[in-house]
Amino acid sequence: MSERSKYLEPVTRENAAVVLVDHQIGLLSGVRDIPVAELKHNVAALARAATALDIPLVVTTTAADSMWGPTAPELVEALPAGQKIIDRSSVNAWHDDRVREAVEATGRRKLIFAGVSLEVCAALPAYAATAAGYDAYVAVDASGTFSPAKREAGLARMQQAGVILSDYATLIVEALGDNAAPEAGAVYAALDMPFAVLVGQISAAHRS
Repeated sequence: MSERSKYLEPVTRENAAVVLVDHQIGLLSGVRDIPVAELKHNVAALARAATALDIPLVVTTTAADSMWGPTAPELVEALPAGQKIIDRSSVNAWHDDRVREAVEATGRRKLIFAGVSLEVCAALPAYAATAAGYDAYVAVDASGTFSPAKREAGLARMQQAGVILSDYATLIVEALGDNAAPEAGAVYAALDMPFAVLVGQISAAHRS
């Protein structure tokens, strides 16, 4: 039997959790590698779609009251009712016991990270999770940073560290697994991908 490969083993709704790190309004104001409106759309879509699949979320901020401000309202609105947002002081979210314990409590081994900034808030806990034996993924289009150089350096370092890079929609569609699943419609609606909306409109026109 071949050795397990985290690169080939699929993401599923049963083995994945989503960790959203520091999508705060103060940090978002400095993002320059992706349009801020697109970034907010993508992370909110990731949260909604994960919720539709019952994939657990861990959400955190840093210094929300004193430095970087609250979580973007678009993301707050997308979170499931009662979702706790853990505010911390550590640069690396993984170094906060509450964040790490929240991840452990999910029982999931594949962790999908997204954060602002990409190379710190998403990457540093992804490195730490990898070192701890988890399979760490980063949804690069649900993350953002402050210059193209920081983005390029962050992506290169993550690849060197064995972090798996992908995008928010691909990870969720992989977890969905079957377009005939009862949740498929809700998942695609949550992802809110323009081409998928168009396909749905065409399909609806053919049914009418």
